[in-house]
Amino acid sequence: MELPVIAQKHSYKIELEPGTYWWCACGLSKSQPFCDGSHSRTNFSPVEFTIEEKKIYSLCGCKYSKKKQFCDGTHRELVDKE
Repeated sequence: MELPVIAQKHSYKIELEPGTYWWCACGLSKSQPFCDGSHSRTNFSPVEFTIEEKKIYSLCGCKYSKKKQFCDGTHRELVDKE
């Protein structure tokens, strides 16, 4: 089974405007935490999500959150999977 690359071991705290976004699930994007198409050489697909309210969100940087694009603190428990 292919594992995602850990982009960083903490969240990306980003103020987002209402709209639709694509979160990078593979960890290879140069536009972290958003998809830039790098997943095309993997078995991963980006996660589409919609923001309704402008505010600061914590988006997952480790790619192992059980809440997908939103950080759940999993990065604090990771051993190197790369």
